[in-house]
Amino acid sequence: MVPSLYAHPFSSYCQKALIALYENGTGFRYRRIGQDDDPAAFAEMTALWPMKRFPVLADGDRTVFETTVIIEYLDVHHPGPLRLIPEDPAAALEARMLDRVFDNYVMTPLQKIVGDSLRPADRRDPQGVDEARGMLDTAYGWLDSRMAGREWAAGGFGLADCAAAPSLFYADWAHPLGDRFPALRRYRDRLLARPSFARAVDEARPFRHLFPLGAPDRD
Repeated sequence: MVPSLYAHPFSSYCQKALIALYENGTGFRYRRIGQDDDPAAFAEMTALWPMKRFPVLADGDRTVFETTVIIEYLDVHHPGPLRLIPEDPAAALEARMLDRVFDNYVMTPLQKIVGDSLRPADRRDPQGVDEARGMLDTAYGWLDSRMAGREWAAGGFGLADCAAAPSLFYADWAHPLGDRFPALRRYRDRLLARPSFARAVDEARPFRHLFPLGAPDRD
């Protein structure tokens, strides 16, 4: 029996898990949330995880949530030719650290900007959005310096890059990298060229109208 992934194609965190699955050709049942051909998926996911946050991985009698843990779980229980977590403990710590950087200091401020745009005008938080944009600039600068001379975030392609791909993809839509961070922009381009992420991006194309700030006519 293959695991089931409850996910939406346009979700950044779902894409993070999908990259890991696609990288190793791991068999799974894709339970797409909100799809007419799979109307029971959301109710099933909610029964597994009442917080109603996706993605959720169901594997036999195990339920796994939080994307980083899903990727770690896959690396242990459904390993493939590509190890997503390095075997060397020191290298594994670096990969986990970079995973947290992309989730906490790129994706989190991005979500603040996007979420604020969905609020009624009289309930918006311009100061919070300014702070989020400042955090993104700081993260961009640090990551740009780190990625100079590197192909992937932490050694070979793995956990950190699964986190980086959707984070940088959507962050650049809301707070463009421009020409200020050339090494980070080249890294984003490499991620987009990676077949696993390119597949996730293509699967999400029909939903670009959902991006509240307007999806740019690129990528």
